[in-house]
Amino acid sequence: MGDMDESTPPVRYPEAVTVADFAANLAAVRARIAAAAARAGRDPDEVRLLPISKTVPADRVRLAVAAGCRQLGENKVQEAKGKAAALADLDVSWSVVGHLQTNKAKDVVAFADEFQALDSMRVAQALDRRLAAADRTLDVLVQVNTSAEPQKYGLEPADVLQFLREVSDLPTLRVRGLMTLALFTPDSELVRRCFRRLRAVRERVRDVDADLLGPGELSMGMSGDYEVAIEEGSTCVRVGQAIFGARATPDSHYWPSAADPAPSGD
Repeated sequence: MGDMDESTPPVRYPEAVTVADFAANLAAVRARIAAAAARAGRDPDEVRLLPISKTVPADRVRLAVAAGCRQLGENKVQEAKGKAAALADLDVSWSVVGHLQTNKAKDVVAFADEFQALDSMRVAQALDRRLAAADRTLDVLVQVNTSAEPQKYGLEPADVLQFLREVSDLPTLRVRGLMTLALFTPDSELVRRCFRRLRAVRERVRDVDADLLGPGELSMGMSGDYEVAIEEGSTCVRVGQAIFGARATPDSHYWPSAADPAPSGD
């Protein structure tokens, strides 16, 4: 989902450059969250808005914080680490939502409050070792590949239960739920199926052992599809462009080719 026509400028999401711009964008997104929740008979307070600040320089992120952002998500650990240091004077918590290499585990442990893209035991064990040394815990969501695209990171739905059982032996990781990316397509029904698949995975795990998923969060939905995600049960939407503005490159630049795994944020 998102702006698919690369021949036209990305006018759907104007760039926010003042605190007032950010406040207006946040209000608009929250209003759409509330409307989507109402359509599904849900309480909008059940849906957490996670602004995704990837590629946005720290000075503009500071304006977003002044407008009310208190939790921010980033795809790349190095970019997130730099912004966390630059904005250390602010009351902000950081969520890493992109794929993690094991050698970056120490960086996540140093600044992040949440990791939303756990997809292998190697990464889980690397985080556990670093967290144990730092005497702290970390909230994590397990990434699931619900689109069946081979280029995307994430566990196969059939493998989630066993993975959660193994992760439950690592005391520093607090599993809070599941995360996914839908197909990148204007076909809302295909997108909806991805979100339904994640919800079904959660329900299957709960039927066996609900404790494996903690509160059972479902992180799904980005700027182009978060309303559909909410209708299908999302408890966390990862919204970037609708808050910060369109990026200089089209959405497809951030989506994978067969050799380039997908990003996990907006």
